[in-house]
Amino acid sequence: MDENIEIIDFKYEEITYRTSLTKKFAARTQYTPPDSRKIVAFIPGTILKVLVKEGHKVKKGDTLLVLQAMKMDNHLLATRNGTVKKVFVKQGEVVPKRHILIELK
Repeated sequence: MDENIEIIDFKYEEITYRTSLTKKFAARTQYTPPDSRKIVAFIPGTILKVLVKEGHKVKKGDTLLVLQAMKMDNHLLATRNGTVKKVFVKQGEVVPKRHILIELK
């Protein structure tokens, strides 16, 4: 049998099933639902403006910062009402995809 294949058993509604998974599939990063308190970069880019500071109260839909990616300015909005707990970036910083930019409380 191929060494890149893993055989697993799993139970669903009292029935046991056997299936094969590739090692790559078995080692993948598990999905985690997004946290509405954390604003993350959806694409790599450069921070053009940070419009809030720690302690600022924001409403859902308020612009928190501007991220430039692929020559386009992207206004990142608050996903909920809250207070800015921490700002992790500053103007001019280059950030990778999925980098935490701002956390709300």
